Amino acid sequence: MENVTVKEGKTIAIISYLWIIGLIIAFIMNNDKKNSFASFHIRQMIGIALTSIIISFFRFSGFGFIGWILGVCLFVLWVIGLMGAIQGEEKRIPLLGDQFQEWFKGIG
Repeated sequence: MENVTVKEGKTIAIISYLWIIGLIIAFIMNNDKKNSFASFHIRQMIGIALTSIIISFFRFSGFGFIGWILGVCLFVLWVIGLMGAIQGEEKRIPLLGDQFQEWFKGIG
């Protein structure tokens, strides 16, 4: 990835990890210029956010402990994604990163 592309998209990529509001703001900010680095991290965060919603159903459906464990794992994946954005790397989160890029390739 070009250093200029990373430099221009780094702020948007970091903002995308600031939960749903940050994700919406990053999506809007990236809508005009379409930076590929920012788009990569927006897709990763969309996947994390949707996975978080699915995990929340576990917590409220009688599988609280399993939901809690999955929530901690998802937090670790979020930190990995955020650190990748801060370091200027297109670091896919383990297990699901490839799927998120494929599923949401038209977004960002």
